[in-house]
Amino acid sequence: MSARHFLSMMDCTPTELVSLIRRGMELKDLRNRGVLFEPLKNRVLGMIFEKASTRTRVSFEAGMIQLGGQAIFLSPRDTQLGRGEPIGDAAIVMSRMLDVVMIRTFAHSTLTEFAANSRVPVINGLSDDLHPCQLLADMQTFFEHRGSIAGKTVAWIGDGNNMCNSYIEAAEQFDFQLRVACPQGYEPSAELLAKYGDRVLVTQDPMEAVRGADLVSTDVWASMGQEEEAEQRMARFKPYQVTRELLDAAAEDVLFMHCLPAHRGEEISEDLLDDPRSVAWDQAENRLHAQKALLEFLVEPAYHHA
Repeated sequence: MSARHFLSMMDCTPTELVSLIRRGMELKDLRNRGVLFEPLKNRVLGMIFEKASTRTRVSFEAGMIQLGGQAIFLSPRDTQLGRGEPIGDAAIVMSRMLDVVMIRTFAHSTLTEFAANSRVPVINGLSDDLHPCQLLADMQTFFEHRGSIAGKTVAWIGDGNNMCNSYIEAAEQFDFQLRVACPQGYEPSAELLAKYGDRVLVTQDPMEAVRGADLVSTDVWASMGQEEEAEQRMARFKPYQVTRELLDAAAEDVLFMHCLPAHRGEEISEDLLDDPRSVAWDQAENRLHAQKALLEFLVEPAYHHA
């Protein structure tokens, strides 16, 4: 079982991560120029979704097709995962038929257990703990607009969720400082803060977090599975809305990111995505290019077997 997996930002070295981002930019350029590049011909990606998704499904499926391969979409209705069949058994069988597996799930342990029993690479398409593929896209977007993020300051405003956790890992891997502004009780992973605490400042004051920041990022206040808490969250998070005025306190050339879908009028003001400092659309597109770089990196090209 020597397959390389990508379950978190820590599964690659900093050097590998930077080269993935550069490669993502190259693959984007090839696509923009209409160059056909199909290193993964006859390779098949299995996509297991326990959580619904727009961008994750479209970007992985389109990316695999553009690389010359195929993708199989498995919704919760289409798999036995966790319904009687142990995850490890499913991994053994599926990994004998597929070349790579992407899983979007709730419990992070689903991923680690699947990966432990898989003979092919497993990619975290999102779990309750982490969202590393989104961070690849975010880092590529910053790199395209501003160059290296090393030594810069990033502000995360809102919920200390899976995205925030992946930002903590990215701070370590890409060598930047992270300031997290969240209401009390909604902090990111205590374990990650203990490990990489020297990279992270946690505050309850959004203004303190964004002051002079080079990148400001946020996410919805209630994630999938938290609907019943939504109203209570609305009240708690109200002071954490990112507005044009809040961005004015950041660095002059600040970039604003949002991993989408956005709830205008909640975590961001109605007009924020139209602000020239927002790069959310580039960021969304870069899911495609960054993940293509990741697939190319993890999956053995077809011509190795020719």
